[in-house]
Parts: sequence; structure tokens; C-alpha cells
Amino acid sequence: MATVTPPKTDDAKVRSELKVSSYDQVSSLLLALIMFVGFFVMLMFLIWLTTVLNFKKEMPIIAIAEEYGDGEDPIGYEDDFEPPGLEEVEEITEPQIEQTLEAVTSTVSSVAASFDPVNSGASSSSKGSGKGRKGKGGSGKGDSIPRWERWEIHYASDKIDEYAKQLDHFKIELGAAGGGVATVDYGSNFSTSPRKRSGPPADEKRLYMTWTSGTMKAMDRGLLAKAGVSTNRRVIMQFYPKETEDLIATIELTYATKNGFDHPRYIQKTIFAVEKAGSGYEYKVLEQRYRTPPGQAK
Repeated sequence: MATVTPPKTDDAKVRSELKVSSYDQVSSLLLALIMFVGFFVMLMFLIWLTTVLNFKKEMPIIAIAEEYGDGEDPIGYEDDFEPPGLEEVEEITEPQIEQTLEAVTSTVSSVAASFDPVNSGASSSSKGSGKGRKGKGGSGKGDSIPRWERWEIHYASDKIDEYAKQLDHFKIELGAAGGGVATVDYGSNFSTSPRKRSGPPADEKRLYMTWTSGTMKAMDRGLLAKAGVSTNRRVIMQFYPKETEDLIATIELTYATKNGFDHPRYIQKTIFAVEKAGSGYEYKVLEQRYRTPPGQAK
């Protein structure tokens, strides 16, 4: 019986054929590198997406009608002597800033608002605060305390560029009045290309707020100077568009409603803060005080 003898093989040749080639090694390395880079890029994209998109449910902005008028003295509201408003200050101020105060009064005497910087408890308005038996601040039962008397907004930033972005986000214009200038000079769009414009005081009807002290006041002056607006011996103001005013009022009333007060007439004081929200900013209620005890709101 014939036997088949298998052909002899070269062991060295077999070992050579089973060895991983340099091409395979380089290909595997490139594939692993591509997968790692792709995963890293995807991770960075997701992180960026979370900072851009705001996943919070948008709050519908509504125009809240409030009644201001005569009535009984506000229950539980301040009845103490108050600092004078800008119109009263004119009589006791040194002559060199008399024109400044006159210009401010004629500009916004009907839409004044208190504004407190983060590091100061002082406030200012052109009509006085209207607290207690002072003027027509609203009654304790039927009428609301005017927004410019009960609102306080805190801006917190140690960088002027960040502060400029906050102002631009809410479309707030800075203005300078007085100083012997017949017009109000405005600055806006501070975070990109600052713009300057001027207008007659009689045309200004917006809610405004003013600083009384603190570093943020210096930032306002710096931003106006960047826009080419002179601030020497002039009063600096922040003008809020109706859209932003309605937004603040909506946030205020939503917060009060959650605490059992469904109308602005129950609110004595609301303190807001500006916080980062996605790629923009938002107002948030820090504190709220009421004129009516809990359970008695009707």
C-alpha cells in the first residue's frame, strides 16, 4: 500500500506569514486614534451644547396692569422721614450741579425707579420714594406700590465686559443727563460695537434706574465713555425697555403667586439678582416682602 508523504514545510516561512505586518499596525493605530478624537470632539460638543441651549421652560411675558392712586396709608409700610428725591435736592445742592438735577427731573420725573447696587443700601428717584404718608405712593389695600419704589436689582460682576453683556442681553441703554447739555446722551450695544445717540428729555418715557454708589457706577461711566458719551458732572441712568420691564414684573408676580399673593398690590419690596442662564442671563428673585400677612390676601 502506497503512503502519501506530506510535503516538507519551511517553519521560518510559516512564522513569517503569520506575523502582523507594519501596515496592519499603523492602520490599527490610526483607527484607534480616529475613534478617540471622535469621542473627544463629541464630548466637547455636548458640553458646548449645554451652555448654549436653555432647557428651562420659557416663561410667558405678560403686561401686568397695576393701579396707583390715593387711598389709605399703606399698612405696615414705612412711615419714617425719607431722604429727598431729586426735585427736593435741587434746593439744597451746590449751584454747580443745579443744571444737572433740573435736566434729570425733566427727563424722567414720571417714570422714576429706585436702584440699589450690590454693595450699597442707598437708593435714588426723582420723585422721592413715596413711602408712608409721603405723596401718592398707593394705598395699603387697593393700590400697588409703584414698581420704581418696590424694585431693587443687583448686578454682580467684577469684569466690565461681563457687565456689558448683561446690559445688552436685556437691551438696557445707559444715559447721561445734565452737565449743561440740553439733550440726554445714550449709549448701547456695549459688548460688540458701542453706539451713541441723543434725544430730547421730553421724549423719554421709559422706566429708569440710577446708582448711588459702588463700583458698578464707575463701570457705567466707563461704558458710556467707550461709546463716546461725556459723563463729566452728569447723572448716569439705566433705561429699561418695556419688554424688560414686563419680564421683571412677570417674574415678580410668579414668585409672589407661589407664596399665596396673586396681585402686585400685596408686594412691598422685591429684590432681584442677575444670573447666568445658558448663553444669556436671567432675573431671579432673591427676596420678597409683603404688605399683607399670609392667608389674608384677597
